[in-house]
Amino acid sequence: MSITITAFEHSPDRGGGHARDMRVRWALEEVGQPYDVRLVSFKTMKQPAHLALHPFGQIPTYQDGDLALFETGSIVFHIAECHRGLLPDEANARARAITWMFAALNTVEPPIVEREQARYVVGDKAWYSELLSILDDRVRARLAQLSRWLGDAEWLDGSFSAGDLLMVTVLRRLDGSGLVEEFPNVAAYIARGEARPAYRRAFDAQLAVFKAASAG
Repeated sequence: MSITITAFEHSPDRGGGHARDMRVRWALEEVGQPYDVRLVSFKTMKQPAHLALHPFGQIPTYQDGDLALFETGSIVFHIAECHRGLLPDEANARARAITWMFAALNTVEPPIVEREQARYVVGDKAWYSELLSILDDRVRARLAQLSRWLGDAEWLDGSFSAGDLLMVTVLRRLDGSGLVEEFPNVAAYIARGEARPAYRRAFDAQLAVFKAASAG
């Protein structure tokens, strides 16, 4: 059986490559593994069949034979463990790459998502602009720390790894905010990730879903 992942039938990111199935698509493209995509609606995601795969009713899910996974960090780690190309062979370098996977999802992403969600939750409040300024500063603090670590390096720790894959996709959630542009080396780091052929294949595949849905 081939690998099957789930993705939005109508993604709210309008093909921008921000939906989390992008992370799994990119990982599979990096390691050269074919996969099928099963598109699901928001209604389908709350039905028992999907909840049996993802108890929180989200995407993506990953199925390979009798193995079913959810959570992009777990899925990308599984792919990296099973196929060469996303984790170094040397033990210490491998451990550091895994650490950066956790850092991307647990340290860098939360303030970015909080900033992103504030507009939908309290964007109509008179004090929203003041809150946004506070949230922007929290994100800037993380970007400044990341910028100092990166310096003029190409990737987070030696060669490209699953840590970079997750970090780039997390940082891309700031598209249009103007925050990344304040840190040129971080912006260049994201651009290097986006220039990878595997990334482009994953992005184009996700964009094709949005175009097909729009045409329909």
